[in-house]
Amino acid sequence: MRYVLLFLSLTLFYLEQVYHAIADGGIVYNLIFLVPAILLLASIESMMLGFSGKKASRVLFYVILSVEIIFYCAQLVYFSIFKQPLLFAAVGNAGADALTTYWREALTGILNNWYGILLMFVPLVVGIVLDKKEKLTFSQMDVSAGVFSLLWTVVAVCVSGVILVCGYYTKAEFYHDYQGYYDPLSLVESYGLSPTLARSLLGDFLPEAEEDIYVAGSDDVVMSGGQEEVSTETPAPKETVTPQSTERPPAMAVPTEEPVDTSPHMFTVDYEKLSGMVDSKEFRKTVSAYQSLEPTNKNEYTGMFEGYNLIYLTAEGFSTYAVSEALTPTLYKLLNEGIIAKNYYVPLWQTSTSDGEYVNLTGLIPNQQFSMKRSGANAQPYSLGAYFGGEGVKCYGFHNGTMSYYDRYISHPNMGYDFMASLLGDLPKEEWGDKVFPMENAGYWPASDLDMMKATIPYYINEERFHVYYMTISGHLNYNFLGNRMSSKNKDLVADLPYSTEGKAYIACNIELDRALEYLITELDKAGKLEKTVIVMSADHYPYGMDVNNYEELAGKELEDTLDIYRNSLVLWNSEMEPMVVEKPCCSVDVLPTILNLFGFEYDSRLYAGRDILSDSEGLVIFSDRSFITETMEYNKKTKEKVYKVDSVTEEDYEAMKKQVKTIYDYSAGILNQDFYRYVEECRIVN
Repeated sequence: MRYVLLFLSLTLFYLEQVYHAIADGGIVYNLIFLVPAILLLASIESMMLGFSGKKASRVLFYVILSVEIIFYCAQLVYFSIFKQPLLFAAVGNAGADALTTYWREALTGILNNWYGILLMFVPLVVGIVLDKKEKLTFSQMDVSAGVFSLLWTVVAVCVSGVILVCGYYTKAEFYHDYQGYYDPLSLVESYGLSPTLARSLLGDFLPEAEEDIYVAGSDDVVMSGGQEEVSTETPAPKETVTPQSTERPPAMAVPTEEPVDTSPHMFTVDYEKLSGMVDSKEFRKTVSAYQSLEPTNKNEYTGMFEGYNLIYLTAEGFSTYAVSEALTPTLYKLLNEGIIAKNYYVPLWQTSTSDGEYVNLTGLIPNQQFSMKRSGANAQPYSLGAYFGGEGVKCYGFHNGTMSYYDRYISHPNMGYDFMASLLGDLPKEEWGDKVFPMENAGYWPASDLDMMKATIPYYINEERFHVYYMTISGHLNYNFLGNRMSSKNKDLVADLPYSTEGKAYIACNIELDRALEYLITELDKAGKLEKTVIVMSADHYPYGMDVNNYEELAGKELEDTLDIYRNSLVLWNSEMEPMVVEKPCCSVDVLPTILNLFGFEYDSRLYAGRDILSDSEGLVIFSDRSFITETMEYNKKTKEKVYKVDSVTEEDYEAMKKQVKTIYDYSAGILNQDFYRYVEECRIVN
């Protein structure tokens, strides 16, 4: 049995390395978590075999070996589609939907990774050969073998425990990575798939290493490693400065002869009461972070669109590189008028589209997986739907996909939307049938954004005022002319482009989004609603379903392992405004607070991870692995590359920014996990 134990250990190590060699082009060098995890799993498997009979032991050996191989093959295929590891939460939350919705993508993933799948089956072949040569023995576990397996298990557990304890007390970066579980993808790349999956089962079992909360512009902290102290004082607003990176539009701006209100966007809150609402250290830490964050100020653009309509789109898989004046003239127009954010990014999060929606609709960083779905159980008084609905505005949400997918039928109404979809999914028709809007070609994959506009605009176009949210789907992977109906529909329009088939198919399906926006603008104009309507659009993620070489072909530059792969474009447009250029770095998490400021809503800017991009606050882009970009520095965690853009930046500034990024991460998680908005609303002091 000792040889079996050794074989199982080596097999797991081999499968890990094959997975990494194909998935992320390397191998796992940091074995601090991987080796103990493999030893522990292999010893458990060995004991299972030892407690079986001789014949049963041999059968179970091949079952275990086959399950491991199939599991790693599934991980490889899943990663090739979604660029994320397949965690247990994903299997439980969306496994059935994924199997039925993405079967085409899964088939493509298998075909594209045939060589990796073959390599994965090498241990099975080797095991059969060794078994035939009687190099592997299967028998009832005797005392010595049992002691050996038990010692092996104890050693693995002890080594894991020592590593974690040492990491906790030394506040080591590897412990923060593992305990914080901020980005499973970077965790897999750094430490291995097995340890990451083990972490997904541990949940919140691991204690968080105490660390101070960052306070902007101060050497002090709100909470130290010991007992928390929550102040009842309102933070003083920072000194107002004029944003140097924003060109002011000549039209629509507040008249210069009137003084500009530069007071902070923040509520008056009874912090002492708030801190005592929940008897929890984690909750008090969230309160401390809430107080520590610096509010953004009102500015000359505050209320610029007060009383207007808002149409807000999350565009599936959209990228700047799909846009050209010739093929997508409406997108080209929208991106070159209105607010032109030259350094705009859309990070990729763990649950891709759903997390992209979550960022766009909440202005928060997602916490692990399925943040949008989990938010459906929380109070959402500070969502766009709640703000517009509070003014008596009718709020609609539309999606040309399945109502039940990602449980949007729960999360989106919870944010104040009358949510409808073109397909019902597995929801009972008698209960949800009235939430399906009749649309032509609803069964197409992907469905047409233009058909969605034609079907849904009549719902709201005659309203006195409206706010509408769209989740589009025409830009969905895979990008080819066989399984993508939108690509094949517009194939002739891209036939002469000098790109790969995948690149041409990607542009073709985004032509459908362009036609949808063209139709939307035309119908608004016909109804006399265009001048008083603002259109906002941000992607959910870049088209990760494309081969990176083909994506680089469209971009005309190298993107792999750079933060530029997440560079994108923001649409924030009104037909009457003059173009306005924003140079500072910003991202999708900033869109919601920017909208709230432009529409003149009274909100607390500290309740969001993002910042109004027209404010005088420093630009900050945070990525899923805690890489970041500011106006003065840039850090790529994957490559460990640091770039200081100005000579005055020091190592201390960099360390302070890392702490600030971590604080924002933890704070966003606290808001979601602790239903924080519910308690803030109860503790607001309304004058």
